[in-house]
Amino acid sequence: MSEKKKILLLTTGGTIASVPGGEGLEPHRSDVMERELEQLRTYYEITVRDVMCLDSSNITPEEWQLIAREIFENRVGYDGIVVSHGTDTMAYTASATTFMLPNIDIPVVFTGSQLPLTDMLSDGPDNLRTAFAMAASGHNGVFLAFDRKVMRGCRAVKVRASGFSAFESVNAHYAAQVSNRGLVVEEAELPVPSGEARLCPEISRNVFLLKLTPGLNPAVFDMLAAMGYRGIVIEAFGLGGVNVLHKGLRGIRRAVEDGISVVVTTQCLYDSSDLRVYQVGNKLLELGVIQGRDMTSEAAMTKLMWAIGQGMEQEEIARLFATSLAGEITVG
Repeated sequence: MSEKKKILLLTTGGTIASVPGGEGLEPHRSDVMERELEQLRTYYEITVRDVMCLDSSNITPEEWQLIAREIFENRVGYDGIVVSHGTDTMAYTASATTFMLPNIDIPVVFTGSQLPLTDMLSDGPDNLRTAFAMAASGHNGVFLAFDRKVMRGCRAVKVRASGFSAFESVNAHYAAQVSNRGLVVEEAELPVPSGEARLCPEISRNVFLLKLTPGLNPAVFDMLAAMGYRGIVIEAFGLGGVNVLHKGLRGIRRAVEDGISVVVTTQCLYDSSDLRVYQVGNKLLELGVIQGRDMTSEAAMTKLMWAIGQGMEQEEIARLFATSLAGEITVG
């Protein structure tokens, strides 16, 4: 019999570890997960470490840093790491962790559930089994496992509030799926390491995600600059359309001139923004606006937060956004 793979489970709270309370579901520590973990111990040697106990709505960039440090500092001696997390902000945490842990040399798999493990019909057991299988696969990188699918952490988006198929891999194929052949890994969808594993947890909170709406007051850009924001991600229309009339361009121009990195992505969940197609987009490129390409909003925001946190200036950030660090954009 082959030796069991050693998996570290880091818990952070979330629905998967919640129990009903007087005011609704309340996150608990790993004790409520023991029944499922006992079954998983048939296949894996599991160590559990409770990192925090939070509803994911309350997880902030400081918690991202703590999770990244826990992963990096505790990875030695384990074949993989599973992180249990609430679903609402898991895509943000998985994206941020991807950038904070360049070239991570172990599989790191985020997962959670839409129903608590204490519920007989919970999706948690399946999600944990998929996550543990990926963590034991020997394929390094940061992933998110849900509904028998595994995707890169920087491509995952929550697309359903309550359905069990809560996450999709946007503009990228799944890294793995569970079928009657077990866990089937798509080698072409795995991150390609480019150096040694590092911990780079510095991140800036001063990034704003702005959804463009018809008639948006361009004074918002002046307000964001006055509030000290160093980066703005604009979810624009379609391929990257922005209202350029009514002083719209002037506000963006001032922001760029003030040293703010402005990234334009699309409100459309699928496909890529491309500022070169229309006149309005080309005007933005002339101003020094950065293309978000086919990145998710979660990845664009956390990548910009991370880049600013690393001390990068506008030109360096622009070059970084044309580069795929962990498969977050399609190059070419």
